[in-house]
Amino acid sequence: MFRVLVTDDVDQEGLALLAAEPLLQVDEVPTLPKEELLARIGDYDAIVGRSATRISAELLKAGTKLKVVGRAGVGVDNVAIDTATSLGIAVINAPAGNTVAVAELFFGATIGLLRQIPRAQAVMEDGRWDRNTFLGRELKGKTLGIVGLGRIGSEVATRAHAFGMTVIAYDPYIADERFTQLRVRRAPSLDALLAETNILTLHVPLTDETKGMIGKRELARLPSRSVVVNMARGGIIDEAALLTALEGDQLRGAVLDVFAVEPLAPDAPLRTVPNLLLTPHLGANTVEAQRNVSRDVCLAVRDALLRNDLSKSINVAGGAGEWGELQPAMLVVRRAAAVARAVLADQGMRAVRRVALRVSPDLAHGTGALLAAAAAGVMEGVVEIDRLNLINARALAEARGLELSVGESHELGARTVEVALAGGMQQLAVTGTAPDGGTPRLTQIGSFHIDVNPRQTLLILTNHDVPGVIGRVGTLLGERHVNIAEYHQARLAQGGDALAAVSVDGEVSEDTRKALLDLPDVVTASVVHFRSE
Repeated sequence: MFRVLVTDDVDQEGLALLAAEPLLQVDEVPTLPKEELLARIGDYDAIVGRSATRISAELLKAGTKLKVVGRAGVGVDNVAIDTATSLGIAVINAPAGNTVAVAELFFGATIGLLRQIPRAQAVMEDGRWDRNTFLGRELKGKTLGIVGLGRIGSEVATRAHAFGMTVIAYDPYIADERFTQLRVRRAPSLDALLAETNILTLHVPLTDETKGMIGKRELARLPSRSVVVNMARGGIIDEAALLTALEGDQLRGAVLDVFAVEPLAPDAPLRTVPNLLLTPHLGANTVEAQRNVSRDVCLAVRDALLRNDLSKSINVAGGAGEWGELQPAMLVVRRAAAVARAVLADQGMRAVRRVALRVSPDLAHGTGALLAAAAAGVMEGVVEIDRLNLINARALAEARGLELSVGESHELGARTVEVALAGGMQQLAVTGTAPDGGTPRLTQIGSFHIDVNPRQTLLILTNHDVPGVIGRVGTLLGERHVNIAEYHQARLAQGGDALAAVSVDGEVSEDTRKALLDLPDVVTASVVHFRSE
């Protein structure tokens, strides 16, 4: 018998799924004070709640029987995930339940802005009849520019066609086939999308790549009197630059449902702009969305407790067994995939279409976990890093249209793996090995045989096989205080093409990468910063 504590008014439809299981005892309580929750949590195997209850490190440590934390929603800011992972507690959320809610809010709010509905309502409440003041605009015939064609972006695109809009999108990580399926024209760059967009909407995670991606420069590239909408994450738009563009009449208007700092301060300048429609992070705030997230999370908690199915967990479950045994091999696979992705991206191919993993027979029992590691390596830098792990990587990759495959190969040596990425006409395979008790190594990149430990940061250089290249590279890195741990040079033939795999301490800046490219006989330079495992 497993005991489940449910709090924060989680929707009843999800709770019914838990209560229907004879092996689950469900106790539903209102949001509890911290001390009372601490006193009770030790009796439970799982806790399910929303954002009101903070699942702190202290609470997790007090829950000595806890196996699962269920969050009925997307965000997990109220959960101490690192502590949960170290304690072997699975953390489960419901990322897909709000998709339709956000897509519908986009159209509702955008139409509200274009037809000036909030202002018209205020006039009517004031007892006036001011019809001629509110001359609106239609969606039909407008060009909708979507940044991020993932789950929510795809739903927005589908609905936009019904309004007679032209839909273009920028997402370098989505394959051409997905654009075709959605009848969306691919923009080759963000600048190209901005240049022809009447209504810009953002549906990307907040990462180092997307933080501040829409600033003064980008807003200036939009056609005059465009509209900007952000229902993704605060911080993607430079709010000060947006305020200036609105006050200067450069934009027709904007809609914000998310903000860099939430809740938005009562005296925030954004509150005073007449052509800016603000909502208090309502994206998932519908009855249906709350029902969906309740169902999704309760089903996942049920399966985790009764079937040991952790496929919906957003963190890696601790403990012994397959995960512990495969850790070195999973590390090699993940880093091999990251190297292949980085090299291909620098060659102009960002939209990976296929991920093919081959493993030696002695690793064949762990193909599921190893394929998840490959997917995680490909997805790093594409999705929010705190929501990417070896459990959810496959689902995230497949949702973006990646084809994942894995097979056993007797051609590979003991505890050896090969990760091959492909997209369009380009492909690259990276091979590595994880010997028992030894140090994980990358052993081949494309046709080049190497031997290097993928630690911290790896530089992959291609160059002409001529004297002096190694010295010039080493000198430049030394001058920039980049310490070399390993330097492995490989070539296919004397005087032909060569490749260097350089393991270094710390990080390598973009300026340093560009300086390497300026060196004589260096052809390409890729930098891979590995995430700590």
